[in-house]
Amino acid sequence: MFKYLKHWCLLFILSTPVISIYSQTETETNKQTLDSLYIAETENRPKERPKVLHAEPLYIDLIRDLGARKGEKEWNFGFGITDKRNFDEYLALVEYEWAPIDRLGLEVELPFSIFEPTENGTQAPGSKLQSLKLAAQYTFWVSEEYKTSLAIGYLHEFELTEFRNYSSSRFYAGNIYNPFFIAAKRWGNNFHTLLYTGPQFFENFNSNSWETVWQFNTNFHYMISGTRNFLGIELNKELNDAGKLDMVMRPQMRVSVTDNLLIGIVTGIPISRENERLSTFLRIIYEPGH
Repeated sequence: MFKYLKHWCLLFILSTPVISIYSQTETETNKQTLDSLYIAETENRPKERPKVLHAEPLYIDLIRDLGARKGEKEWNFGFGITDKRNFDEYLALVEYEWAPIDRLGLEVELPFSIFEPTENGTQAPGSKLQSLKLAAQYTFWVSEEYKTSLAIGYLHEFELTEFRNYSSSRFYAGNIYNPFFIAAKRWGNNFHTLLYTGPQFFENFNSNSWETVWQFNTNFHYMISGTRNFLGIELNKELNDAGKLDMVMRPQMRVSVTDNLLIGIVTGIPISRENERLSTFLRIIYEPGH
């Protein structure tokens, strides 16, 4: 009895590494298969123009997928809160983006800000519909071989006055002119990098003044095998006229709820807490007809 038991134990010990290696190999193979199938679903459409799958940042998002194909469309709903030392800013936005032709994305967005003082006697800015945003983005180069896409675009904001000033001052308060450039690359099947950069020119009608801010947004994401889910970080950097550089780190994750509904969660961590502290942001992404 004990002789057979020893034999079985010895056989189990010797076979365990083999079973472990086989299971690990099988799992890796399944992941690679799922990745290949998901990427192929987006990219390998012989009758359509080439497109490379890239992870899209959640806070400062793209106008449309890089290499967008005609007919693609998407609704976004965003909600957030930012601690601005003496007051809190509550953010809400609704956004619609679509591709009327291959590789051209268009967007309309309405962002709202509501301000609440956090200390007695503190005066907070007036709540308002921040602006009407109109934007266009064109992907001028797509390389399936290098898994890289390049795009240029332009975003224009018609800035609006505070709700409390609608009857006493001009409704249309200024403009923000924002040309931008995007470069994105996928490394293998899972790792994604993206650069979003360009100047913002602020025109204020009330003070008759101009201000320029340069944006340098670098993004790093890991897309989980065989899914649309990812983990990543945005590094949002701004350089103003005075030469001051501000940066906010935004760790984030995206989760697919259904085939055409995704939820993104973002946390904002400023490097300098002079004007802004921690923030959170939630983005709901709905793709009709997906």
